[in-house]
Amino acid sequence: MKKSSLYTRTGDKGLTSLVSGTRVHKSDLRIDIYGDLDELNSLVGFALAAENNEFDVVKKLLTDVQKHLFVMGSNIACEEDKRLEYKLPVLGIDSVELLENGIDYLDSQLPTLKSFILPSGSELSCRLHLCRTYARNLERKTADFDKNHESVPDNYLIFLNRLSDYLFVAARYVNANKQVQEVNWP
Repeated sequence: MKKSSLYTRTGDKGLTSLVSGTRVHKSDLRIDIYGDLDELNSLVGFALAAENNEFDVVKKLLTDVQKHLFVMGSNIACEEDKRLEYKLPVLGIDSVELLENGIDYLDSQLPTLKSFILPSGSELSCRLHLCRTYARNLERKTADFDKNHESVPDNYLIFLNRLSDYLFVAARYVNANKQVQEVNWP
């Protein structure tokens, strides 16, 4: 039987390679962050699987978000001083503007929020709220990495901040269009 190239056994002792080939422990904060980017990407995919083709405006933007999350992961997986050498893709300010335009459009379709709301409602809305909270956690962790370890590329913290805002308004938009009442708090 042909041996799969999926497993290499190089990580069996708790080490993994960065883009540059540098070996680091799998508990390194950098590895944790790009693992979280991958997990957020999977959660976004989970949200996209909730509905068939009902919310194309949300699905299109979230598919773009998934691509941007891959860009972010590739750069976090490489040391700051080696990113140019490896010609990694860049997350431009246009990715932030895409989210801001999405927020503006969806928010313009919604009643003004007058209180806090509980993360609830339709299945897609709940999945979007799950993505939102995960994006906020990732933003905090990435800010810590940026402050205490190594600068993250331009636009990363802004993108994660806007992404969580977008996911919040998208969850509201889905509920409103499904005529699911928001649950206010208190």
